[in-house]
Amino acid sequence: MPQNRITTLLQQDKKLLIAYYMPEFPVSGSTLPVLEALEESGADIIELGMPYSDPIGDGPVIQDAAHTAIRNGVTIRYLLELVRRARQGEGCRAITAPILLMGYCNPVIAYGVDSFLHDAVEAGVDGLLIPDLPPEEAAHFLEKAKKIGLTVVFLVSPVTPPERIEWIDSLSTDFSYCLAVNGTTGTTKLSDAASGEGVDDYLQRVRRHTRKKFVVGFGIKDKARVESMWKLADGAVVGSALLQHIAGSATPEECARLASGFWKTLR
Repeated sequence: MPQNRITTLLQQDKKLLIAYYMPEFPVSGSTLPVLEALEESGADIIELGMPYSDPIGDGPVIQDAAHTAIRNGVTIRYLLELVRRARQGEGCRAITAPILLMGYCNPVIAYGVDSFLHDAVEAGVDGLLIPDLPPEEAAHFLEKAKKIGLTVVFLVSPVTPPERIEWIDSLSTDFSYCLAVNGTTGTTKLSDAASGEGVDDYLQRVRRHTRKKFVVGFGIKDKARVESMWKLADGAVVGSALLQHIAGSATPEECARLASGFWKTLR
């Protein structure tokens, strides 16, 4: 089994810039051009959303993008076909960046967990982040995923106590994902934890209680916030801001051009 692309990437000593994109948003045919544009503009990992009708962890930007993706025909099966085409260079330059799927349990269960894991690997997916999969109930899923070479990422929030941070760090295959806020995606203010702890103190606490790398997402919208997160974490994730920037695109070509321009401002 070849080494997972995420595992290989995280062996490098570099700060990561991770893009979140909802497939086929805002217009059909955008996915492959946008993937190519993001990779060429410096995205280290690309998170692809698995659209779901009730994305409870997401704010209005990603909720709207998910509903648009569904209207444009994106199912789990179609999403995996897009990943396969991206890896094979069908419709774009072959994508070599690690691809992480982020979405909710229901579509995976409806597809069939074993079939989903097998088909994801076959398509060229490297990792999975399923926010509503409780770590307490993930052992069987995690074992299956690791056995076939898929990275599984778990979430840490500002209210996660130290002992649970250590446990989540031990479960996550290569890295953990820290929520910068107690809220949904797209939040404009990086909120404090319930204790009054600031974001910097929170991330320093995470660092003290982790052995693996961790990245930070939610509310990161520009180069200044990316760089501030890089001082404290191993990577920054930008999603809602990217989707907002491309939302007015009328064609796949315009979507790719705007995605590239925005991503270069972050680098």
